Amino acid sequence: MFAAERRQLILEMVRANGAVSLRELARVVQTSEVTVRRDVRALEAEGLLDRRHGGAVLPGGFTRESGFPQKSHLATAEKTAIADLAAGLVEEGEAIVVGAGTTTQELARRLARVPGLTVVTNSLLVAQALAHANRVEVVMTGGTLRGSNYALVGSGAEQSLQGLRVSRAFLSGSGLTAERGLSTSNMLSASVDRALVQAAAEVVVLADHTKLGTDTMFQTVPTDVITRLVTDEPPGHDDRAATELQALADQGVQITVAGGAAGPGSAPGVDSVPAGRQPRRDVPLPGQRRNHGAGPGQQLRSALLGEQPPGERAARVADLRRR
Repeated sequence: MFAAERRQLILEMVRANGAVSLRELARVVQTSEVTVRRDVRALEAEGLLDRRHGGAVLPGGFTRESGFPQKSHLATAEKTAIADLAAGLVEEGEAIVVGAGTTTQELARRLARVPGLTVVTNSLLVAQALAHANRVEVVMTGGTLRGSNYALVGSGAEQSLQGLRVSRAFLSGSGLTAERGLSTSNMLSASVDRALVQAAAEVVVLADHTKLGTDTMFQTVPTDVITRLVTDEPPGHDDRAATELQALADQGVQITVAGGAAGPGSAPGVDSVPAGRQPRRDVPLPGQRRNHGAGPGQQLRSALLGEQPPGERAARVADLRRR
């Protein structure tokens, strides 16, 4: 394929989807990421698109929201790896909320195997993935159907979440930065996501590396409210994504990276987990963190256990339970 043909195809993909990763572009045009990156630079110089961490977006600073058909074909391998790790955070008998999105849909497919689980969601796709799961109760919000992402939004959805309290919220979005946290391109979706966050003691964000450093119009979760980020390993050349991850870790977000292996060069506060393995649950949050929305039991546990080593901590928990 000639350079002109390649660049025209790249431009068409970005216009159709709003944002596309370099990996996906290289796969579609059947060339290397190095060549695609050069093409993206040339198109940016012409003002036809903007470069972002590991990808390209429509020009203008803020990406528009892609429809579900486009999103479902983007970064599929990365979303699968993220969903595998996120599912390992959920325990039997837990009550959680799961927001709308293609990554959270992948998570829901894996949650079908967790017995005794209660899942509150505003996503028809999440509910569908769990519809036939044994011993998993699905609670749906009310609201108005938003067809572009099969989610229930509006005042009905928000009011149905009032008074709800669960252990964790699993959310995705259109962009994630250390400065503003998680954001999305739609005002109604952002409002419901904020209501989901209010219902949870902990907030887990699921975002592939193409969303790191991308900022969209409506903030959903400020950085200091995010407990953990589950993401995939950025390409080795993507220094800006690595910088963004470190900035998030510096602000107290626990980072779990799928497909990597922690080594001497790993950034502090970043827990790299090889694909197919569950994340460690005893990795402390980097730095001092405020306890947002934690229940009395969680606060008591933190106060009593302090910074004990994992072995002593487990023994202390067992002793507390016996009492």
